[in-house]
Formats: sequence, structure tokens, C-alpha cells
Amino acid sequence: MEFTKALETRRSIHSLTNEMLLPDDQVADLVGHAVQHTPSAFDSQSQRAILLFGEKHAQLWSIVLEGLRKVVPAADFPKSEKKIMGFANGRGTVLYFDDTAVLEGLVKSYPLYEKNFRLWAEQQLGMLQSNVWVGLAEVGYGASLQHYNELIEADVKKAFDVPEAWKLSAQMPFGKAAAGPKTKVHQPLEKRFIVLK
Repeated sequence: MEFTKALETRRSIHSLTNEMLLPDDQVADLVGHAVQHTPSAFDSQSQRAILLFGEKHAQLWSIVLEGLRKVVPAADFPKSEKKIMGFANGRGTVLYFDDTAVLEGLVKSYPLYEKNFRLWAEQQLGMLQSNVWVGLAEVGYGASLQHYNELIEADVKKAFDVPEAWKLSAQMPFGKAAAGPKTKVHQPLEKRFIVLK
């Protein structure tokens, strides 16, 4: 698939199935390749990812459900549960982290840029997330980017033996789309993009 078509194919898909469209080891290769080749400020390579399949994938979304149960009113919980089950029914999840130990090292080595390193860490994680998302879309998987970080980070670190220095950034459930994306209305390009010669 050509790059521009892959970009168009990447959409937020919230209702997933577990059907395998690509062998799991090839999905792991795809995610690993993105981790290895996504740029980072000062070549710091602080982006981290954990890929969950099977029981570990299901365990993550159980953790999310229990976290939500603590903060969502009982009357509203069925709606939240339905949304989470749309993710849990998928093939897997990519967890994204930033290694804060790397950030601290950069601040010590380059104090002049201290205020920028956190911004750059977010940008390089965004690039990694986009690269993986487009890669998954290219092989036919639907995905979305979720942010239950504050509710689940401590439990995720405990459940999956995540180093303490890794700060959870996002969760990307993926699988075969059970339903298509919503219709997207694009703003006029000329309002968002300028070419100067």
C-alpha cells in the first residue's frame, strides 16, 4: 500500500474482533521496527512499547474496567463497559511509555534544553504511535489511541513487571474492525496548510 493511502486508512476504530489478519510474530516485528526506527531528540531513544496478546491483552482491559468502576457512577458504568469490551475483544494492545531515566540523563547532560525535553519526549512518542498505527492499518487492523493512564499505571506496572522509570503514555488496542469508522469531515486544506515559494 502506498504511504498516502495508508495514512487515509488509519482511523479510530473502537469495536474490534480477535480475528488474526497477520501472524502475531509479524505484528511484533512491525511494532519493533517502528520502535527501532522512529526518531527521537538527541537520538535519546527513550520511547518504549509493550505488546500484549491473549491473556495479557485481556488482563489489561480488566485492569481498565476495574479502574473505571472506581470513578464512573454505577448508572453510567454499562456504557463504559461496552466501550472497553470493544477493545478487549480485539487481537492485542500496544502500551506506550517514555523512559524517564533517559529524560533525567538528558537534562543533566544538556541543562540548557531542560524545558524542551518533556515536550520532545511527547513528540517522539506521538511519532511512534502514529508509525505503529499506520503500520497496523496497512495490514488491515483497526486501532485507536486510549489514555487511561492515571487510572491504571500503577496496576499495569505491577501486572506486567514494568520498570518504575517507564511513564505510561497511551494504550493502542487493535484488531479486525467489527464496524467501520465514523464519517470524517475534513476542514478545508487551505485553512490548515500553507505553501510558500
